[in-house]
Amino acid sequence: MSERHPIIAVTGSSGAGTSTAGRAFAQIFERLGIRAAQIEGDAFHAFDRVQMQAAIQRARIRGENFSHFGPAANHFDKLEALFQQYAEDGSGMRRRYLHSDEEAAALGQDPGTFTDWEQLPADTDVLFYEGLHGGVITPRVNVAQHVDLLIGMTPTINLEWIQKIDRDTRERGYKPEDVAKTILRRMPDYVNYVVPQFSRTDVNFQRVPLVDTSNPFHTIQVPTNTESFVVVHFARVYRAPLDIDHLVNSIPGAFMSRENTLVVPGTQMQTAMERVLEPMVQRLMNLRAQHLNPQGA
Repeated sequence: MSERHPIIAVTGSSGAGTSTAGRAFAQIFERLGIRAAQIEGDAFHAFDRVQMQAAIQRARIRGENFSHFGPAANHFDKLEALFQQYAEDGSGMRRRYLHSDEEAAALGQDPGTFTDWEQLPADTDVLFYEGLHGGVITPRVNVAQHVDLLIGMTPTINLEWIQKIDRDTRERGYKPEDVAKTILRRMPDYVNYVVPQFSRTDVNFQRVPLVDTSNPFHTIQVPTNTESFVVVHFARVYRAPLDIDHLVNSIPGAFMSRENTLVVPGTQMQTAMERVLEPMVQRLMNLRAQHLNPQGA
């Protein structure tokens, strides 16, 4: 962890809603005048799309488990090295994974490939990571130890699958049955490498549907925010003081279900995220300012 060069990470599996958290942080950064170095978790996959399909086939023949959720398909070492270097001096290397035809065509590349590695922008205030492994720990790496604020996006599992199936079929052209196979193939790595991260987070945001999602593989429509509640779970020791009474009173329909758990209507999710997270981000910036200018001059 670093007071001078703080790191914020949003972690969650495919279809969990990390992009929603990304939008909330973008609003917070704009209000607070924060310059963020943006990091996409997919950039630390070990294989491009064609290579990954070949690796999956080889693993299937050998009867081995293999997925984007596990260490064999990712550069966890490079992710940890980036976090460590940024925490030390605010520098590091990043690249992008090009998901769509549009973003790939704009760069003259094929979809499913990576851009070249490049230096992070100079003089940023914070490193912001959004992806699968912002809080991962294995016998060989400990990414979580470098993160100053770790946020988990954890919809109920059936809702997570519904959102993934909807996104992958609508935006990426996959068939529902192929997405279901991917979910099954990833399950061991999901249990071993994704889920444990949510016990290391400072805050988890879990969307809970109020409609029937008992068979996610045959659900036609993704439950809307109107049809959901959001459970916001805080670590027992907060890294920023929160005025819980004010938080509850300022969000319509909000209530505390436990001393460390806030519940809000799904329509208030973005508002809740910004009001919960902004004081935490402000605290990191205050600590950074004190470190850079200890005399207040």
